[in-house]
Amino acid sequence: MLSPPASEPSNDRISDEAAHWCMRVTAPDFTDQERVLLERWLNSDPAHRREFDAMQDIWSISERLPMTTPRPPPSAQVVATRHRYRRPMFAAAMLLAIPVIGLVGWHLNLIPDSYQRYQSDSALRDITLADGTHVQLNLDSQLSFANYKDRRNVTLSKGEAFFEVTHDASHPFLVNAGQGQIRVTGTQFNVWTYRDQVVVTLTQGSVQVTGDTGKPDQRAYLSPGMQARYDVRTATPQVTAASPAQALAWRSGKLVLDDLYLSDALPQINRYLSAPVHLGDRAATQMRIAGTYDTHNIAGLVQALPKVLPVYLSRNDEGETVINSKRTYAP
Repeated sequence: MLSPPASEPSNDRISDEAAHWCMRVTAPDFTDQERVLLERWLNSDPAHRREFDAMQDIWSISERLPMTTPRPPPSAQVVATRHRYRRPMFAAAMLLAIPVIGLVGWHLNLIPDSYQRYQSDSALRDITLADGTHVQLNLDSQLSFANYKDRRNVTLSKGEAFFEVTHDASHPFLVNAGQGQIRVTGTQFNVWTYRDQVVVTLTQGSVQVTGDTGKPDQRAYLSPGMQARYDVRTATPQVTAASPAQALAWRSGKLVLDDLYLSDALPQINRYLSAPVHLGDRAATQMRIAGTYDTHNIAGLVQALPKVLPVYLSRNDEGETVINSKRTYAP
């Protein structure tokens, strides 16, 4: 009989602890002290956070399954018994329920047959999704992929990504970004998210952009060389002509600013900074900036601004950089 791998007890322990915290964090009596302990546990080992995130994914997915007829609430004695054994019982129940949930959920188009999370930090990352789609992630970006029976779902929760989608007309590819969605069957396009803004740039094929999934009739159709922009205030995407070379310069580690007002350039600058830069006055917003810059040294670009523009830099109460225009006085 083969012996189990040496790491198995540790993995079981982590899964058991993750299941416990997943259940506690949604409980109405979850305390601030428990929240501190949870954060301490998550930060103590990267494997803890991975297991906790995976457990929460399973939990959230299973909640979308149709509910059966509700049963009466358990007695206090039963509750006490369940409380005593909730961690091992919950972990065992999850292991037994997942195959059944997956089979039923797949046929109901509620549960994916594959799910992955991806993240990039200080370097670009090339990934291939389960359906063969190629994705390049910009710095500090996050996305997840779920393959359902009737669709392929991507959620770009942070940053920017370029997609080369594998064609499948019967299995549309959906990208959720901000409050909207991009729908394609096979094409190449770029999606950039910044705070509540989303910008979609199409390089090949065609895409359908919905600025608010709650208002699906307000949509835009893009052809190559077009760009759609939306945010929480605009349900209907704003469509303009675009420069794909400029929009995709990040893939070569470059940020191209084409004679932009500082107010328009700042969102593109801030996506590469750990703390945002702010504009201090109206005159600063109207100044223009142009050039091609290294995305790994955008902090250097900010520090060099007083050398090329009539501005000076200061700090706000949070310690963040503020760009102010230099006042000029008549003699």
